[in-house]
Amino acid sequence: MPLTVAEEGLNGCSGCEMAILDMGEGLLDLLPELTFIHFPLLMDFRYRDRSCEGSHGNVPAADLGILTGGIRNDEHLAVAGAMRRNCRILMALGTCATHGGIPALINPFGNEELLDRLYRTMEGTDAGETPAEGVPVLLDRTYALDEKVCVNVYLPGCPPHPSSIAAALRAILKGDAPDVTAKSVCEWCPTQREGKSISKQVRRFTLNAQYRPEAPLSEMRCLLEQGLMCMGPVTKGGCGGTAGGAPRCIVARVPCRGCYGPVKHQGNQMLDMLNVLASNGTDIRSIPDRLSLLRFSGAHGRLGKKHKKS
Repeated sequence: MPLTVAEEGLNGCSGCEMAILDMGEGLLDLLPELTFIHFPLLMDFRYRDRSCEGSHGNVPAADLGILTGGIRNDEHLAVAGAMRRNCRILMALGTCATHGGIPALINPFGNEELLDRLYRTMEGTDAGETPAEGVPVLLDRTYALDEKVCVNVYLPGCPPHPSSIAAALRAILKGDAPDVTAKSVCEWCPTQREGKSISKQVRRFTLNAQYRPEAPLSEMRCLLEQGLMCMGPVTKGGCGGTAGGAPRCIVARVPCRGCYGPVKHQGNQMLDMLNVLASNGTDIRSIPDRLSLLRFSGAHGRLGKKHKKS
């Protein structure tokens, strides 16, 4: 019997769904063993009750449930609960699901601040009333999935590499736990490291890194040692795919932004990065915006409400 799969997207951008499609022939190879019975973004579907009362939001029972995006309103919470009840295995796919992702950057701000910005003070927008009818009720902040429901499989990434999704699905088909790397981006990075920084100050990425375009990546100096804020030491690797490819941002000669979340699931990228910089002799006071170190992992209480000065 093929493995039945149900998929739902919550507080995200649908990039993870696109990554599933980007599996290409790998997805076609898996289809004889997988049956997608629920996938609203790709399959024609009409909700009768998105609140999931009574009908569980029409989410059918499945062997594997795949959830993308975090939880921001009561509708997301209801759908996540329905998926948990109706699916034997629940996978959190993408960093929004595993760690809050970019949407969790709102967590230091209250809902009134958010709505006031969107509907009354946004540039080019005439002040208007906050929508109230037929709109899901906002929760107090953005939550990662495991803060509200039990998650069995975590596959971070913004989005995860298609080969990693395929490998996870193949493992589940065999009854195994997916093999998610415990290595950092740095351990996959081929750039040259000398163990010391060129600059003691963190500089914004407003100028290109130092490298020769015609030279291979292995001849470029480590971007962190060049004084650029590269989150590689504290970010889970794997963005280059299961074949061990170089980190995708580094291939483009751009510093890692931390999109795969912390190396350890419960890690704190901001604290870990501050320790890395301090041990490297970098002046952490030169960091332009410390909260940006949590730009992809602000759930689990990492990014809390700002305290107003009296």
